[in-house]
Amino acid sequence: MVSREHKRAAALHEKLHLLRSITNSHALEETSIILDASKYIGELKRKVERLNQDIETAQSSSDQDSVQEVTVETLAKGYLINVISEKSCPGLLVSVLEAFEDLGLNVQEARISCANSFQLEAVGGEINEDNEERVDAQVVKEAVSQAVKNWSQTSEQD
Repeated sequence: MVSREHKRAAALHEKLHLLRSITNSHALEETSIILDASKYIGELKRKVERLNQDIETAQSSSDQDSVQEVTVETLAKGYLINVISEKSCPGLLVSVLEAFEDLGLNVQEARISCANSFQLEAVGGEINEDNEERVDAQVVKEAVSQAVKNWSQTSEQD
């Protein structure tokens, strides 16, 4: 009987010593070691919460910056517009098409991929081709870039 109790006490003492070393406790009494361990666990929980918040912040900022490239090239009768992102961007296509409409551009041809990434290659021509004043390619790029920015702000709020 005595040896069984002695083994239990020795195992408990060893576990308390291990707990004391893990938590960097300098306490000698069992209750003090356990209180130090409880405080240490609380500190770890706070660190995990801060790290999770940092991860969320980083992810939301990377969502804003997920659109990698917006390019516009002038063609004979219209523009070649490319929007490329490494991530899928639900709702971005609608925002870009609304920008086209606001500029008076008709989508004449388009290739779109929205699976794991977002890629849009569209040829847009002016609706009223009789108009001698063409929209400048820089204006088209700025409008599409603004549509992307507006989309990222609204998708961040969701």
